[in-house]
Amino acid sequence: MPPRADDTPPRRGAQPRRGTSRDVPAEGDETPKQSRGFGGIGDARAYTPRGRTVAERDQRTRSPRAGRTSDPFRPALQVLDGGQPPRRGRPAAEEPPGKPEKKTPEKKQPPRSRRPEVEDDDEDEVRPARRPAGRIVADRERARTTASRPARTTAAKPARSTASPRTGKATSPRTGKAASPRTGKAAGTRRTVSGPRVDRAVRAVAPEPPRLANSTRRLRVGAVVALSLFAMIGIRLVILQVAASPEEAQRLVALRKDRLAEVRLPAPRGSIIDRDGSVLAHSVEARFVAADPGLIEDPVNTAAILSPMIGVAQSKLEPLMKPHKRPDGMDARFEFLAQGVDISVGDRIAAMKLPGIVVKEDERRDVPNANLAANLIGFTGADNSGLEGLEARYDSLLRGTDGERQFEIGKGDLNKPIPGGFEKYTEPQPGTSLQLTIDSKLQYEVQRILAEEGKRTKATMAGAVVIDVKTGEVLAQASYPMYNAAKPGDYTPTEREDAPSSIVADPGSVHKAFIFGAALQEGLITPESTLTIGPAVERGGYRFQDSHMQKKGTKMTMPGLLAYSSNVGTILIGEMLGKEKVVEYQRKFGLGKSTNEGMPGEAEGRILEPGEWSGSAYGSVPIGMSVDATLVQMAAGYAAIANDGTYIQPHLIKSMISGKDGKVTGAAQPLSHKVLDPGVAAQLREMMESVVDGEGATGTQAAVPAYRVAGKTGTGKRLIDGQYTSANYGSFIGMAPAENPRYVIAVSADVPKGTGGDVAAPAFAEMMSYAMLHYRVPPSSTPAPKFKIHP
Repeated sequence: MPPRADDTPPRRGAQPRRGTSRDVPAEGDETPKQSRGFGGIGDARAYTPRGRTVAERDQRTRSPRAGRTSDPFRPALQVLDGGQPPRRGRPAAEEPPGKPEKKTPEKKQPPRSRRPEVEDDDEDEVRPARRPAGRIVADRERARTTASRPARTTAAKPARSTASPRTGKATSPRTGKAASPRTGKAAGTRRTVSGPRVDRAVRAVAPEPPRLANSTRRLRVGAVVALSLFAMIGIRLVILQVAASPEEAQRLVALRKDRLAEVRLPAPRGSIIDRDGSVLAHSVEARFVAADPGLIEDPVNTAAILSPMIGVAQSKLEPLMKPHKRPDGMDARFEFLAQGVDISVGDRIAAMKLPGIVVKEDERRDVPNANLAANLIGFTGADNSGLEGLEARYDSLLRGTDGERQFEIGKGDLNKPIPGGFEKYTEPQPGTSLQLTIDSKLQYEVQRILAEEGKRTKATMAGAVVIDVKTGEVLAQASYPMYNAAKPGDYTPTEREDAPSSIVADPGSVHKAFIFGAALQEGLITPESTLTIGPAVERGGYRFQDSHMQKKGTKMTMPGLLAYSSNVGTILIGEMLGKEKVVEYQRKFGLGKSTNEGMPGEAEGRILEPGEWSGSAYGSVPIGMSVDATLVQMAAGYAAIANDGTYIQPHLIKSMISGKDGKVTGAAQPLSHKVLDPGVAAQLREMMESVVDGEGATGTQAAVPAYRVAGKTGTGKRLIDGQYTSANYGSFIGMAPAENPRYVIAVSADVPKGTGGDVAAPAFAEMMSYAMLHYRVPPSSTPAPKFKIHP
C-alpha cells in the first residue's frame, strides 16, 4: 500500500471497533475504505485484547499440542491491519475497493525450534518461530540475534521510511513496520553489506510458552506416592505385630477381648447302642438358658422368675447374672444357667423376653429304656458330661469337641453383633458313638430274673454276668438294685453301683475249680484219682471242715469232692501244688488284677503273694478265703475253662462309630493267654458236671432242661472297710452246653442267710435257659456222665 503523504494530517474521526475485520470510517470522512496497518511495535502491543493477531487468538483456543501436526511452514505470527490478515501474495492496498476481506483460517502450527525465523525472499510475510505469537521482543534482542549471524557481502539498499498516519512515526515503505529512530530502518530488518542481495528480515523471538502438564509424569508421580503410602502402612503393621513391646501387644489384645462375645457351641454327644444297634442312650433336642450379665437390669427379680422354671436355686442364679469378671480378668458376657431344658420350657422363657436372657438350641441325654443297663451305662450331668458308668469312662470320646462362636459387639444400647465386624466360627465336632457287646433282650431278661431272685432272697445286692466264651464279649451285665438313669438323683450311690465289676468279696467255693484245674494241669491228679479225707483239718490254728462231713479215712473221687464241695479235699490238693503254684494259677485265671472290660472304677481284687502266706493261708486260700475278687473276674476265669483252657479278656466295647463320617472302627483285640491244655479243660468240665447232676450235690438247682451244665457253687463273705459282714455272699458260676460250652453265666447275691446253691443256682438256671433259646443253641446230644462220690 503506498504511503501517505507526509503533509497529510491523519484523519481520526470516530475510532473503529477494536478487533473488527475492517476499519469503520469516522463520521464525515469521505475517504474510501482501505485496510489500515499498525504504526509500530507500540501499536501492536496496545492492540489488546481484541486487536490481537489471529495467530495469538488461535493459540488461546487450541490445545498446546494441536498445532504440532499442521504445516510447519505456514505462518503462525502475523501482524494484522485492523484485525484482518492480508491475503497471501497480494498486498492489502491492491484489494478492490468495497470488497470485504475474507478471513483465512489459520492452520494449527507444530512447534518448531527456538531459532528465530527470517523473512521469505519470495513473499512479503513472516514465518513463525516456535513461540506464541502476539508479543514482539525489543530491538536490542533482534539486534543481538542479527549480530550473531555471519555478515554477507551484499549491496545495501537504502530503505525508505514514511510516517505512520496513526502515530506519526516513520515506517518502512516495504514492510510497514516502524523505523528505528536512530537508523531510520524498519525494526526487525537485518543489516546488509555489499554482496548479493539477500532480502530477509530477522524474525522477532517470542518467549518460550509455559510447559503444560505431562500425563505420563503425573501417573508416575501418583504411583510413587501410592506405593509410598502402602509401604508406610506395611511397616506400621510389622511394627505393631512384631516389633511392638509386650505391653503394647497386651493392650491391643485386651481392647479386642473387651469387644468380643464368646458362645460355646456344644458338640452332639455320641450315642450308646447295643450289639444290634438298639439305642441304650442318646441325645435329643432341648434348650439351654444362658445370661449376659452386662444386659440384665434386675438380677434378683430375673433369678426369682427363672428358678422354678429351670429347677436351679435362686441363690445359684444370682451370682451368674450379676456383672462379674472371668478368670482372665475380662467382663463376663455369657453364663450358662441351665442346659438340657425341655423345649416347651425353653419356649416359654424365650416368650418372656427377659433382658439379658438367652434361650438357644441344646441337647439332653435321653435313656429310652429307663433302667435297662443303667448301672452299666451310667448317666450325664447338667453340662452333658459323663458322671458314672460308661458315660464317664468314655466321656472324652462320646462328647466330641465343642465349637465356639466369637463375634464383635458394640457398647451400651448397641450391644449386638457388629455387621461386618470380626467373627470366628469353629464348627463343633460330633462325638463318637459306642457300640456295646450287650444284647438288650438278654440284658432285660437277666435284669428281670436277678431282681426277682433278689427280692425273694432279700438280698442287699446282687449281680450277674453273661460271657460269650469264644469271643470274651460280655452279653449282659446286671445289678440289683436297679435305678432309672433318667433320674439318677433319686437314688443313692450304692444303688447306682455296678455290682459285677465293683463289689469285692471272697469267692468261696467257686475258687475250688481253679485249684482242681491247676492240679490236673500239673499232673498231680486225674479224673479217676481218689483222696482220703476226714471231717476237718486244722491249719495255722484254724479248723476247716466240710458242710458234708465225712468220717476220718473216707475215700472220695475227684468228682465227688467237687459235688460235695469238700473243703478238706481241696486244702489237701492245694498243699500238693504248693503256695507258689497256687498263686501262679490264680494269676493265670485272671485274679489279682482288673479285667479292664471297660467299666470305670473296676476293682482289681487281691490275692496273697507267696511271701504273705501265714499258717492258716494254706487252709483258707485254696477254698476261696483270703481272696478278694469281683464277679467279672471269676466269670472270666470260668470262661477260660469253657474255652478249652484259653483265657480271653472280657470286654464291653464292640466297636466305635465316628460321628463325623460314620466310619466304624472295631475295638482292640482282647488279650488272651493259655491256662490249661484243651484236654485238661475238658476233663475239668466233665468233673464239674457232678455239681449239677450228682446225687446230693450242692448245685442241683442250676440244672437246665435238655442241656448239660457244668459249674460250681460258692459261699463267701463280703469284706467292707477291712471287716467281713455277717451276711453270706452266695454265688454260682456255670457253663452250657458242658460238652461244648457257648456261654458262661455268673450269679452272686449278698443275702442274710443261704448258700450259693440256694440263692444263685436257681437264677442261673433261668438265665441260661433263656440264653440257650434266644441264641438257638442246639440241646445236648449226649447224656451227662454218671459219677461216683465214693470209689
